Amino acid sequence: MGLLEGKAALVTGGSRGIGRAIALRLAAEGARVAVHYGGNRSAAAETVARIVNSGGQAFAVQASFDAPGGVDRLFEGLTARLAGGGLDILVNNAGISSDNPMAQVTPKELERLLAVNVTAPFFVTQRALPMLNDGGRIINMGSIASRIAVSTQIGYTITKAALEALTPSLANELGRRGITVNTVAPGAVRTDMIEHYTAVPEVVAGLEAITALGRLGDPEDVADVVAFLVSPQGRHITGRTIDVSGGAYLGPIVETGPAAAPQLP
Repeated sequence: MGLLEGKAALVTGGSRGIGRAIALRLAAEGARVAVHYGGNRSAAAETVARIVNSGGQAFAVQASFDAPGGVDRLFEGLTARLAGGGLDILVNNAGISSDNPMAQVTPKELERLLAVNVTAPFFVTQRALPMLNDGGRIINMGSIASRIAVSTQIGYTITKAALEALTPSLANELGRRGITVNTVAPGAVRTDMIEHYTAVPEVVAGLEAITALGRLGDPEDVADVVAFLVSPQGRHITGRTIDVSGGAYLGPIVETGPAAAPQLP
């Protein structure tokens, strides 16, 4: 029996990348997973099929968070499928990125970033709270962009910082119900969101050079941490941001061992 047997989970942006890995991981532990998607129906169907074909339970629910009424549409589909059974796990993973420096960010771009990355998860959480069972789990997907300086992602960065700021206050509010709230902050992860970077060997080498573990992350690296936090083992961790970047930007990499030792004359 899996650690999440009998639990119901909603993973926003669960059709691809990190969201897909989380959906697959939670389903493997026994959770029934609602796979939210914005527009890629085939990707959502593939995720659901992979779960079902592995003996798990999942269904897809569509809602565009950059369109009016997106949150309402999500919960119309979700409540119909849950049939009053409540929710145990909410993973606010859906998000969009931006590669523009401050001088090039337009009002329209910033408005969309805020709508999808901040406003949507805020109101998704608000709507989920009455149906979230005591002892439930909320995970907000942050980013190490909120602790480092990346001028070409400044719009994205402030949205992730805002979402991260929600975590401790919400954790304090919900703690007496046994509900934990945490942020998971990945670094560079091999997904389609950054494939235009990871397709360039020099860029990958540069990212690996400033990461303590010496490699980019995989979606499963993040999914495993989420699975831990939403499991019974994560019951006493709340209000925290968990960095899942492999130790990116910790400082200068210092080589140790015989190969790095100075040679005596």
